[in-house]
Amino acid sequence: MSSKNLKSKIDWFIISQVKEMRLQLALEQDDLAIHLGVSNGFIGQIESPNFRAKYNNNHLNELAKLFMCSPRDFFPEKPL
Repeated sequence: MSSKNLKSKIDWFIISQVKEMRLQLALEQDDLAIHLGVSNGFIGQIESPNFRAKYNNNHLNELAKLFMCSPRDFFPEKPL
């Protein structure tokens, strides 16, 4: 399996949304890691195409609290 296929289109959409919000608030990967109670390396793996790591529903719920938005804001309007 090639690295570009380790995550699905929906996974990448969600990861991109979180990363965009993170950057808009000038937060580092460390900031997300601390908020989620995970390692900085884990966030790096999520944002990398070379690892299978991705956010789960609990992560998205906690990130919605941090970003003061709805967990739905991480998902596309229509199926991909």
